[in-house]
Amino acid sequence: MAKYKVGFGKPPKATQFKPGKSGNAKGRPQGSRNLATDLAAELGEPITVREDGRHRRVSKQRALIKSLMAKALQGDVRAAAALLSLYARVITDAPEDEPIDQNELQILRRFAPRLLKSLSED
Repeated sequence: MAKYKVGFGKPPKATQFKPGKSGNAKGRPQGSRNLATDLAAELGEPITVREDGRHRRVSKQRALIKSLMAKALQGDVRAAAALLSLYARVITDAPEDEPIDQNELQILRRFAPRLLKSLSED
């Protein structure tokens, strides 16, 4: 049997973790949630919004998008930029089998120069 060689990435046998013992016994508690999980849960909760004089229950995520869209349509350049940035991120994450509609591309191509110009003026 060859002798165990101690070196980089090979600590002495006496200092290695024993079988059944964790190297991080007080590590992350089981069941604790990360930021992404908490954010997804929060955005998924329903709230009541008033739209066209009627009360509707929608998720917080949907309400946030509706609010951003309303501001963008009223001429808020930052809201429009945030919305388009979000949209660009979503379509790059979209599956390849869903091509972008030509009408959508045409709208984005016409709007992008105006958006860039208005951002450079601020």
